[in-house]
Amino acid sequence: MAFAPMGPEASFFEVLEQHRASLLAGLRRGAGQPCGAGAGTHLASRFEDSVGLQMISHCTTRKIKSDSPKSVKNFALILKILSMIYKLVQSNTYATKRDLYYTDSQLFGNQTVVDNIINDISCMLKVPRRCLHILSTSKGLIAGNLRYIEEDGTKVNCSCATAVAVPSNIQGIQNLITDAKFLLIVEKDATFQRLLDDNFCNKMAPCIMVTGKGIPDLNTRLLVKKLWDTFHTPIFTLVDADPHGIEIMCIYKYGSMSMSFEAHNLTVPAIRWLGLLPSDIKRLNVPKDTLIPLTKRDQMKLDSILKRPYITCQPFWRKEMEIMADSKMKAEIQALSFLSSDYLSRVYLPNKLRFGGWI
Repeated sequence: MAFAPMGPEASFFEVLEQHRASLLAGLRRGAGQPCGAGAGTHLASRFEDSVGLQMISHCTTRKIKSDSPKSVKNFALILKILSMIYKLVQSNTYATKRDLYYTDSQLFGNQTVVDNIINDISCMLKVPRRCLHILSTSKGLIAGNLRYIEEDGTKVNCSCATAVAVPSNIQGIQNLITDAKFLLIVEKDATFQRLLDDNFCNKMAPCIMVTGKGIPDLNTRLLVKKLWDTFHTPIFTLVDADPHGIEIMCIYKYGSMSMSFEAHNLTVPAIRWLGLLPSDIKRLNVPKDTLIPLTKRDQMKLDSILKRPYITCQPFWRKEMEIMADSKMKAEIQALSFLSSDYLSRVYLPNKLRFGGWI
């Protein structure tokens, strides 16, 4: 059953439809040749523009020996978690990383130890974490033109006034239904909630909004990937015009070094940067007193991103980051409220979407 149309007239989405057609054409051509290479502390990776950062299959990460005093405890903890994973798989049940930690919190010491070991096991076995029957606790939210059925049979409708929590078992959801013309990834929960309060999803229907509340958790990334693979709906990001916002956008689009062994299941290179662009700050005459000077840490982050292999394939991104570097200033999305409290939802985003203001 289709959703009842509530948003703009069909002509509003003409540029979006053209963008979607070009994305589909790229998929049919089989986009993607290696565009560069990079290396991490424990993982060697390469960049491919159709996938993102991928671990090199023949690389060696590190060795842990059972007879070494330095690593004997870590070796024992790996065996402990492997035995727990075996029981989960055998019984066809699932547990969260938090569940595993609390089976013996004194033994593990802290949650990070469990998280790192699970990542190591996934990498070692070359299987996604969900194949180990381990789920992450979701922190993301979703709203808009989407319905689905969870693994336990629960029917979920995301078009309600309040947002819905991203499911903890993305692989288990089925019967996804949407007519959405676009999916908007919002960096911050505060901005996401403001757009909900402004009734953005209904005014711009049919559409979907997602937030990972900052750096996205695994389930939020898996959901964005699943929606892209299922519907090939254009996906845009709305992030702060600062290095941290750009980093978050890169994680959705190209992945991260730590999860490069699972890039095929997580990255969506078709994602585009909708806003807030550094060039928008000057174009909209955002007052200087609403801008924030880049810190030394910001500058280091920006320099690091500019050196990454995928920036070679994104000249427009590079130009925007160079504008930021030259101005030595950053801006939060909330800076647009100087024009009017609802400028973001009423003017900025609709104009960007209608006239193709993404890169």
